[in-house]
Amino acid sequence: MSERILIPLDGSELGEAALHYVEDLVSRISSEKKVEVTLFHVVTALTHDVHISGGGAGTITVPYSESDLERLKTDALKYLDKVGENLKNKGASVLAKVVTGSNPADEIIKAEKEVNADLVAMSTHGRAGITRWAFGSVTDKVLRGGKVPVLMVRAGA
Repeated sequence: MSERILIPLDGSELGEAALHYVEDLVSRISSEKKVEVTLFHVVTALTHDVHISGGGAGTITVPYSESDLERLKTDALKYLDKVGENLKNKGASVLAKVVTGSNPADEIIKAEKEVNADLVAMSTHGRAGITRWAFGSVTDKVLRGGKVPVLMVRAGA
């Protein structure tokens, strides 16, 4: 059974669907083995739009400052700590990791290696057809690009 589980979370309720499956899994195996769960979040909002009034300038895109990025990371860590409470109560050792990057799938695959994960558990929105083509699938990219099994949980199921 897996001992090190990586759970990528995007901050949404839909993204937390896999979390509940892992909580159940941990409650079943934590008495037999030590389970370490890494909750992982990628801050992808590296820029933001600034609206300029007057002169017809409109909107410009600017990068976040280092202090803004640190605030975003701090907020993400608080979120991960909060959603990890049930896992801790079920006996898991819970770690929280936040990184910045423009490609969540690549960052998840890097984290899989860094934490030496045995399993990646993540939610999928279950998009298909043109929507999947347009938006891509982070879950699919992790499944194909990673080296460990991926538990995919359809959000809302």
